[in-house]
Amino acid sequence: MIRARCEVLSSRKNGAYHSVTLVAPEIAEKARPGQFIEVAMPEGRQAFLRRPFFVHETSRRGGWAGTLEFVVEPGGFDTRWLADVKAHQFLDVIGPLGKPFGYPKRRVGCMLVSEGYGAGPLYFLAEELQAQGHRVDMIVGAPSQDLVFKPIEAKRLSRTIAVVTEDGSIGDQGHVIDVLPSAMGRTRSQVVYAAGPRPMLRAVAEYCRSNRIPAQVAAEERMACGLGMCWSCVIPVARRYGQGYDHIRACVEGPAVNALRILWDRWGDVASMPATPPEGFPAVEGLTELVERPTGV
Repeated sequence: MIRARCEVLSSRKNGAYHSVTLVAPEIAEKARPGQFIEVAMPEGRQAFLRRPFFVHETSRRGGWAGTLEFVVEPGGFDTRWLADVKAHQFLDVIGPLGKPFGYPKRRVGCMLVSEGYGAGPLYFLAEELQAQGHRVDMIVGAPSQDLVFKPIEAKRLSRTIAVVTEDGSIGDQGHVIDVLPSAMGRTRSQVVYAAGPRPMLRAVAEYCRSNRIPAQVAAEERMACGLGMCWSCVIPVARRYGQGYDHIRACVEGPAVNALRILWDRWGDVASMPATPPEGFPAVEGLTELVERPTGV
């Protein structure tokens, strides 16, 4: 983990989103797909906690060497200011944080499924998978055309791409899960990676479970500290041999998680959590063993 004062190289609008590129050579060198950074709020803001953002892209060679890009969806007061940052301003950044995606052990076809703003980390992943000789196909979804994240970039990074919008303004009308079965059959992909809203991740995980397909998801949760200290971003996962479950921290043992081990019904269901001492909160030692990194193919 590195803390750095990073200069903003550029900030540009991409549809409904903003891409911010930082000069951050040490963080860019160490970052891997699925990891994130934490950006400090400027002085004078009511919110004082840092804000997490997935690493969207890094450049380690050439004229852009030492740069890192992340994506902002301007919404509340805590992210809107980032859409207005200018070149040569500085941001207080910590990263890279979290565990990255695991890669297949042998060359296989990989299906990358994303929706909206959540597509950010998968484009970084697509580049790395291609560099290792894996075939990459993509499904990119969003509610409407302006919320489809970089479709031209997705086309460049994949062998085939399916674009899906809820209103049919671009591509097929529907949801990504509607086209996933046909896309898997057409491309013969053997591994699935997904990033986006939780309902979409759950639908993808259930499809992969029923078809015995290895899958990993970028699990987003409210990360108050980003360092594993506060336990505010826990995700319930089944133990490896099926006896009971444990909570892992999305910021430390995730965000990349084996989708088939997440207990989707329990995730976020505070009412079902027992009184102290809480079941499913193991000692910190050994937590890293709870998440399988390789896909096993």
